[in-house]
Amino acid sequence: MVERQDMQNRELYFANHSYSQLESRLKAGRKTVLLFPVGATEAHGPHSPLSTDVIISEGMCRRAAQQLADDSEVTALILPSLGYAVTRYAGRFLGTIHVNEATLQAMIVDICRSLIEQGFQYIILVNNHFEPEHVQTLHRSIDLIQESTGVLIGYLDLTRRERAVRLTEEFKKSECHAGRYETSLVLADHPELVDTQLMPALPEIPISLVNVIGRGQKDFVEMGLVQAYNGDPARATAVEGEESFAILTDMLIELIRGLTHGSGGRDMPGFYNRV
Repeated sequence: MVERQDMQNRELYFANHSYSQLESRLKAGRKTVLLFPVGATEAHGPHSPLSTDVIISEGMCRRAAQQLADDSEVTALILPSLGYAVTRYAGRFLGTIHVNEATLQAMIVDICRSLIEQGFQYIILVNNHFEPEHVQTLHRSIDLIQESTGVLIGYLDLTRRERAVRLTEEFKKSECHAGRYETSLVLADHPELVDTQLMPALPEIPISLVNVIGRGQKDFVEMGLVQAYNGDPARATAVEGEESFAILTDMLIELIRGLTHGSGGRDMPGFYNRV
């Protein structure tokens, strides 16, 4: 039973297929949606891994693809993750890898165009790194792809208020970089990567990123995130993480339906695209 489940999970990943298997999928009756996990490699407190954002994006994609495995209209495959991002805010902390906006844009645009040219018309960016300049770059990339190919790339923008209100209180207050919200999500999928000995001793840092970013601050230390986290990671639990994953997955599947039905599929830029 476990081996069968592992095999089914492996089949969810685009790069695990041969070219002939992908050809068969494109010719089948169901629409194939490609989910593109995006995140940063950056400091997430002294307790959580650099890969936190990517883990969350991958967890959303896997759950959505599993739920759609037997769907009559749509099937989903998960593309290889992009774990490099515009990430200046955490730049003082060891391990943070920054790429500039032009580099990130070129990667997103080239990858999506390559897939579109092969016949994949439904692609969704699944991003959990919310530095404004990074979010802005994703939106610009989507615009460029649509202008040059006519294809709309889907995007679930969790920085939008209407998305945030469906998530936890910490997320709604924007006190959630490696705090209770994100640490809970990592505990749900990769508990072995969280320092659960250190985590309970971390004090709450009630600093709203929306507020400090709105004032023009662009450095975690200057913002008061002196250990590269805000919020309350000491209260994180795997149970809360699974609850958040369920909500995130519901939102992603709703977006998939909108994209494939031609009734939506892309959240438009909000506050984070203006600061």
